[in-house]
Amino acid sequence: MDYAVQLLVSFVATACFGIIFNVPLNRVIYCGVVGAMGWLVYYECTLREIDPVQASFLGAFAVAIAAHALARKYKTPMIVFNVSGIIPLVPGGIAYNAMRSAVENDYLMSLQYGSKAFMISGAIAMGLVFAEVLMQLVFRALRAMRYKKIT
Repeated sequence: MDYAVQLLVSFVATACFGIIFNVPLNRVIYCGVVGAMGWLVYYECTLREIDPVQASFLGAFAVAIAAHALARKYKTPMIVFNVSGIIPLVPGGIAYNAMRSAVENDYLMSLQYGSKAFMISGAIAMGLVFAEVLMQLVFRALRAMRYKKIT
């Protein structure tokens, strides 16, 4: 039951952000699927007690792989799926707590929250970049195999 709720809420949130970002309406459902898939990867990792930074990396990696596949299939720029897909992974609550702690003069706690938000944000960026590099290597190898088959 918990997975169903997580899936539904992450799908709706991601699809709504897709609408806010002016994604074409026929692609909003796919944006929701990408975001829900990334969130479920993150959620499963946290249930298995994997660090949130590593879980964010894996979630962003899954988002980027799915975005790349959908972008090729539907001939749509990959960023359409990437931007809305990573929304559930963004550490907004942690960043808010960092700012709140700073305003309350609890600088040590603010530094802890801020560094955690920074690491999670970096992990999301690294997940997107690593997936892009992996997909480029795969497609380069496929092109080379196809070229060898032709000649």
